[in-house]
Amino acid sequence: MLTKKTERLLVCLIFLLSICRTGITVNAQNPDSRKNGFKGEHIFPVQGKHVHSSSIVELPDGSLLACWFEGSGERTANDVMIRGARLKKGEQQWSAPFIMADTPFNPDCNPILFLDGKNRLHLIWIVVVANKWEASILKTRISSDFTGEGAPKWDWQDIILLKPGEEFAKTLEEKFRKLNTPDVAWGGYSPKYESQMVEAAGDAVKRETGWMTRIPPVILPEGRILLPLYSDGYNLSLIGISDDQGDTWKPSLPIVGRGNIQPAIVRKKDRTLTAYMRDNGDSPGRIQISSSNDNGFAWSSAEKTGFPNPGSSVCAISLKSSCWILAYNDSETDRHTLAISLSDDEGQTWKWTKHLEDDRNGSFAYPCVIQTRDGKIHISYTWNLNNEKTIKHVSFTEDFFRITD
Repeated sequence: MLTKKTERLLVCLIFLLSICRTGITVNAQNPDSRKNGFKGEHIFPVQGKHVHSSSIVELPDGSLLACWFEGSGERTANDVMIRGARLKKGEQQWSAPFIMADTPFNPDCNPILFLDGKNRLHLIWIVVVANKWEASILKTRISSDFTGEGAPKWDWQDIILLKPGEEFAKTLEEKFRKLNTPDVAWGGYSPKYESQMVEAAGDAVKRETGWMTRIPPVILPEGRILLPLYSDGYNLSLIGISDDQGDTWKPSLPIVGRGNIQPAIVRKKDRTLTAYMRDNGDSPGRIQISSSNDNGFAWSSAEKTGFPNPGSSVCAISLKSSCWILAYNDSETDRHTLAISLSDDEGQTWKWTKHLEDDRNGSFAYPCVIQTRDGKIHISYTWNLNNEKTIKHVSFTEDFFRITD
């Protein structure tokens, strides 16, 4: 028979263990929520499966819906599926995960979520064919009934087919010539990147397949949707463009550079678009940048910025205050540190930086950033510490950046 004192000690021990397993913020790099509004939690308990590449969206009722891919691996693991969870408005705990999409016998990866101008929910992701990234196919689901329990009720499912034309190959050739840096990067179609990518661009099948999602789209004031896409075959990016609320898509011209992938787009007050991209090219690893002056069709050649990048996804958005926020791994070598920076001059300078994670034993990456109607900033990201894995969600106000730790 246990004494009451022993019972109380056991209850306290169980509670402390539950905190560690569910991800309630207890470590030093995540500041006290009572001081600055910062909150953080794991969306589901840590486990051993591979979970990665999350996306998060605010629904009309103020609740949050998140998704990610999960399985025994990535492109070579045919059990990988898209899973999701909900955080109802006013609640502190996420729902149990549920299946959002699962293509039998093929990996489903890199999901993104967004609401269109008709208040429909879109899920877009890739199905990996033949276990090769460069053979991936874009799939989409649309729902008008998505506020209940569990997975949304899908009205429509289809494949997104893009048809880059001869302009694609012409643009590659012209911009590679101007870059004047032969064979310093790589692509899935050729280890010697610039010298043979133009030849691959002449192949209509290669041009039309292998485009992959990662970052949620930007919706311009006039309604145009810009869906960031990239290819591991070409090791560069382009944008899917929809002028009919995501019912049909056409491709932009390619964003040409040395391994610039997974673009995150922000819009300046003068209507210029800026894309920040992961660096899969030559050393040193740096976030790459490109711009568009025609609503996302044509883009400048990608150039390296001063931000370090270890070959990992970045995310950027423009806030209601017109400040920009950039989430990224500020390292050239690995993903153990996850930073967020704030700019009040449209990316010319980044005056404030905070760290969400910094642990040599971990990997924290692929952030997705949104701002909800109440002004709060929400970020979901892959969380892996000592091979225990989950998706983490944090939220805070813009004032978080200006508070001294």
